[in-house]
Amino acid sequence: MRIVQELLFIIIFGIAVYIFSRKVQQIRKNILLGRDKDLNDHPNRRWKNVLLLAFGQKKMFRNPLVAVLHFFVYAGFLIVNLEILEIILDGILGTHRLFVPVLGSLYPVLIGLFEALAALVILGCAIFFIRRNIIKLKRFASKDLDGWPRSDANYILITEIVLMLLFLTMNTADQQLQLRGSEHYLPTGSFWITGSFVPMFNGLSDSALVAVERTCWWLHIAGVLAFLNYLPYSKHLHIILAFPNAYYARLDPPGEMENMPAVQHEVQLMLQPELAANAPAPDAMPKFGAKDVFDLTWKNLLDAYSCTECGRCSASCPANITGKLLSPRKIMMDTRDRLEEVGRNIKTNGTFTDDNKTLLRDYISEEELRACTTCNACVQECPVSISPLDIILQLRRHLVMEESSAPAEWTGMFSNIENNMAPWKFSMDDRDKWAVEMNG
Repeated sequence: MRIVQELLFIIIFGIAVYIFSRKVQQIRKNILLGRDKDLNDHPNRRWKNVLLLAFGQKKMFRNPLVAVLHFFVYAGFLIVNLEILEIILDGILGTHRLFVPVLGSLYPVLIGLFEALAALVILGCAIFFIRRNIIKLKRFASKDLDGWPRSDANYILITEIVLMLLFLTMNTADQQLQLRGSEHYLPTGSFWITGSFVPMFNGLSDSALVAVERTCWWLHIAGVLAFLNYLPYSKHLHIILAFPNAYYARLDPPGEMENMPAVQHEVQLMLQPELAANAPAPDAMPKFGAKDVFDLTWKNLLDAYSCTECGRCSASCPANITGKLLSPRKIMMDTRDRLEEVGRNIKTNGTFTDDNKTLLRDYISEEELRACTTCNACVQECPVSISPLDIILQLRRHLVMEESSAPAEWTGMFSNIENNMAPWKFSMDDRDKWAVEMNG
């Protein structure tokens, strides 16, 4: 019977890991559809971002209560699942609590710590569920989350609660079997949380207790493997991608906009025409801005997959607050949805086949893009170093420079900059007359 269970576990585990790795490879391929961008400079500063932003969740602690609850869920879920290593080895080798002889008296202390964290995960998830569905905070009630995104968040919270309850129930039944001296259940000593609940199972027979313990064991590991394969389809992929995204976060000052070298070169020639004669001819006409996901950088696409859909960006966006159509969270969700659609297209056809759709207009409208004030509030607030603004600017750059599509007010400003080197309708010779008049 034990050999059958070992084989069954190995098959389930192998299938889960295979499916997960296939999806991860697909996501990697999708991200690499973006333009190349070198972000390997200043490794020390980048590792510091990983430690502070991804591990330490520095930005979350602007709201200490929510940050602490989120840290319980985040750290608790990751640390509790360290015990998954023991469960996996037990499943493969047919053992039970493999690390007890190795760790000795330290074992119940570690399991007790895991149980305390599991209880905190349950508490945190319950509070977050209430905030989303009963209190209905504004940023969680937004229409951006209608449909699957709202359900996705609830599924994850419920799943985490169930997994932690299974873990605690398994430990409680296990300790009762230890007290009865049942075969294969090595004595470990009492655990911190479940040790108090062992008497609840006094009335159960040994066979019933084994059934409870084994059922919880199988459901727990099967649930973890199912959760692993659910992650790539969920916003909770940020559990994994927050770390590389923090490492590759932009290090330039937040207010500094990235210019195109080709455009800068043309401006320099305009300001210094004498250099034009010796200027090298461009290899090809550059493409200005972005119209579809292929035109964005791989970092933009990594941002899209890393989005937590927490809505802090939209809650801080002045355009969104004043009722404009723009929602930075929706920009990221739309980019990810389009990228997934393009990935499926390529997987089906071997190469991308024109589907008469683009990120611009089919997913993100001109009205959304033009509402942005480029204030960087969304970038500042994002807990995992995402920049919706960068995508907005690239899409807007395409509209203006490729399609000559801009509001009349912008067109007037562009004309003034071109002719007068400033946004105002004053020639360079007249620009300082106000100061002369004041001194006169």
